[in-house]
Amino acid sequence: MSVGSERDGGVLDGLAELSTLGRFSSEEFARLWLIATATYVVGDSVTTMAIVRYSSTVAEGNAAMAAAIDSFGEAGLIGLKLVAMLFGLAVSIYATRDHDRLLYYTPPVFLAVVGAFATAYNIRLLIG
Repeated sequence: MSVGSERDGGVLDGLAELSTLGRFSSEEFARLWLIATATYVVGDSVTTMAIVRYSSTVAEGNAAMAAAIDSFGEAGLIGLKLVAMLFGLAVSIYATRDHDRLLYYTPPVFLAVVGAFATAYNIRLLIG
């Protein structure tokens, strides 16, 4: 009895492709998105919340973020961050299916760089 067909490489090849996201490593994917999450969601969010709560001289500079915070508080901030992360994640997952390395790396790298810059800038604002 044959598992899969010769044309599709068999079920085992299909399972191997799922576990490695096509040509991309699932470990690399997890590392990229962990770094993006740590800098963009955690670092930037924590420092932004600290500014909003404890600084009377500094206000949120991003108009969309300021509106979300004014309307929904900290949940608005986290909600917008999660929307950006989920959009980037969807693009990155799509890129694995299309075997597009540029599209695969761009969302997590972009979010990590933006998050690191925003976190550093917010810390600088908090220090004075």
